[in-house]
Amino acid sequence: MVDITHKSNTHRIAIAEATVVFGSAETAQAIRENRVPKGDVFEMSRAAGLLGIKKTPDLLPDCHPLPIEAASVNYELSDAQIRVEVRVETIYKTGVEVEAMHGASVVALNLYDMLKPIDKGIEIRNIRLLEKRGGKSDIHRN
Repeated sequence: MVDITHKSNTHRIAIAEATVVFGSAETAQAIRENRVPKGDVFEMSRAAGLLGIKKTPDLLPDCHPLPIEAASVNYELSDAQIRVEVRVETIYKTGVEVEAMHGASVVALNLYDMLKPIDKGIEIRNIRLLEKRGGKSDIHRN
């Protein structure tokens, strides 16, 4: 684990995304009409993502445990896919990029798990960091 004892606390923000692509056009309609057999895909996946964010240092050995000051999970549903966006904030010595990407990954995996009974062609794509602020360097991607 990297030594961060010399670093100062700063406000740090990371935003990550994941995309869950449908294999069937009926999947989006089933979500809109709340007809997914396993329940409300958005609320269950949000809860899973928040747990994923909090549990990141338990699963990735080089990640420091850190206080999560704020976290959010947002969705954009279209007929072909769900775009997941996860935002994580802390005031600490190290960034939250991995926590944001881990959260987006867990949300996508939970969506996959909940939708697989009705869509065998579902895929997870493009888990990536969109933005990072605070600390030594900032990253902004379109």
